[in-house]
Amino acid sequence: MKMFEGLFLNCIYLLFPLSIYLIATAYIKSIDHKTKNIFLDIALFSSIYFLFRYGFQIFSIYPMILFNIPLLIGYLKNRKVTSILISLLLIYYYHQNIGINYLLLFSEYLIYYIVYNYIKNKKKDPISIITVFVVIKAFLMSFEMFLIFQPNSNIIMNFVSIFSMMALFTIMAYICLYLLNKGEEIIDLNNTIRKLEKEKDLRASLFKITHEIKNPIAVCKGYLDMLDLNDLQKIKKYIPIVKDEIERTLILMDDFLDYTKVEIEKEEADIYMLLEDTCDITKPLFKQNNIQLNFEIPDEEIYLNLDYNRMKQVFVNIFKNSIEAKDKSKRNNYLDIDVLKSSKEVIIRIKDNGIGMDKKTLGKVDEMFYTTKEKGTGLGVALSKEIIHLHKGSIKYTSVKGKSTTVTIKLPLPVN
Repeated sequence: MKMFEGLFLNCIYLLFPLSIYLIATAYIKSIDHKTKNIFLDIALFSSIYFLFRYGFQIFSIYPMILFNIPLLIGYLKNRKVTSILISLLLIYYYHQNIGINYLLLFSEYLIYYIVYNYIKNKKKDPISIITVFVVIKAFLMSFEMFLIFQPNSNIIMNFVSIFSMMALFTIMAYICLYLLNKGEEIIDLNNTIRKLEKEKDLRASLFKITHEIKNPIAVCKGYLDMLDLNDLQKIKKYIPIVKDEIERTLILMDDFLDYTKVEIEKEEADIYMLLEDTCDITKPLFKQNNIQLNFEIPDEEIYLNLDYNRMKQVFVNIFKNSIEAKDKSKRNNYLDIDVLKSSKEVIIRIKDNGIGMDKKTLGKVDEMFYTTKEKGTGLGVALSKEIIHLHKGSIKYTSVKGKSTTVTIKLPLPVN
């Protein structure tokens, strides 16, 4: 009973900081990718601290088996520097509390680092990383138990203990990773929906602004219609009124321009990670609409200087348009994503086999307020084009009615 109580407490120490991380990223409306990673690092270090300070020793032979889970999550989330620092903390803690030799500990965590880099370059899934980590840990633990801790004990009991500890470690690692990934997916999806709702609010605001601008212009027209060039008294009376109304219109336009100004904050980011992130948060929408999403991540990495959140907004809009352009008469609906690299730029092609567009629609697709959707705003494509242009890139739509639509985005590579 005490063992289960200790396991429950350790789960709380592991998951509580990660839960705070998810809550923080959910409630902060404008959080960039860099800040999000900082919050995750803080959560991982907090988990380690709570386990070090309050963690319950479940197994008497090897009590801190669960302490490696924050390290594993750090590797799975590509937090390399954070994982190295956590490794150093674990090495020190294991040496002080269990008495394992520093050389053996450094060798173990160096193996984790080497294996992580190898698997990452091969673009393996998280399950492969967890499996390899468990195998390495089981092998090293067997060596430690048979040669250091209990060299004269029963072999079968040692194997049972190792199996129990590794089973617990694997289950807890999967649970933590599953909860973290699902939480992030829900947050990203809600943020995406929130952005789409903002488009609707913007449309309503535009109609209000149009109405506000229309009023002074109508007043100006009315006074100009009544103006008699031969009546000096009316000229002196009406011209100041017309002038005031024009000035009021200009003030409204200036306010509107400030409101709609798009700004970007560039940072170095891997384009494959950005696309993978976008695919992950929109995957439920594709699954719901029975659309196959095809995107293969190659071994290489391509780093660009871009605004991560703004570019994610562009790709989400493109994916959303593809989903809404689904051809219901076709059985196999798909969306293909291809990335090509030339000497000066990166080319991203996104192709669907939806209903397509005719020449008239294609010619107006990037015009502001033009839309073929019943509840569309006509702002998504125009905004995406503006964001791409701020990145010194280009975006082009090609389409065949009833067959497919292809979006081609070109972004410049950073100058060395």
